Amino acid sequence: MIRIVLAAALLAAPAYASESKEQSCKYQGQVMAAVQQARLDRVKQEDVEQTILGSEPEWPAAYSKAIPQLTSHVYAMKRRDLKGTDLGALFEQQCLQNWDQIQAMQKQLKSN
Repeated sequence: MIRIVLAAALLAAPAYASESKEQSCKYQGQVMAAVQQARLDRVKQEDVEQTILGSEPEWPAAYSKAIPQLTSHVYAMKRRDLKGTDLGALFEQQCLQNWDQIQAMQKQLKSN
């Protein structure tokens, strides 16, 4: 899960400049929750991004860049394993716990 958090965080990197740690991680959790809900609603994997974007989500557009990566991860899981788990909350928590590592990786990517 940490690898997915880092990948999604790096994809949404441009949005961080104006966001607090808490707000950024909240948005990332919302994206993950939307992908999980699409899976639970039996949305076809290839339609997830369009379905989520069509619902006009409240997070900044830059966070939507993570949808394909998160979709691949969530759709690899069994639906029954998703029913009793709040991936959005877990994702937000992981983001908060790994914030410093994420920021360091972003700085490193920008300097390369």
